[in-house]
Amino acid sequence: MILGVSEWLSEKLGWNVKYIRVAFVISFLFFGTGLGLYLILWIVKMFSK
Repeated sequence: MILGVSEWLSEKLGWNVKYIRVAFVISFLFFGTGLGLYLILWIVKMFSK
C-alpha cells in the first residue's frame, strides 16, 4: 500500500503480497483493526533495518 508494509511482510513470511493486502482490508472493514495493525507493523519495519 503506502508504506511498504505488505511487501515487507510478504518477504518475511513467504506469502503472496495480494493475500496480505486483502487480509489488511478485511480486518479493517470487519474488525476495525487493520489500520492499527498496519501502523504497528510499519513501526516494527522501521526499527528492524
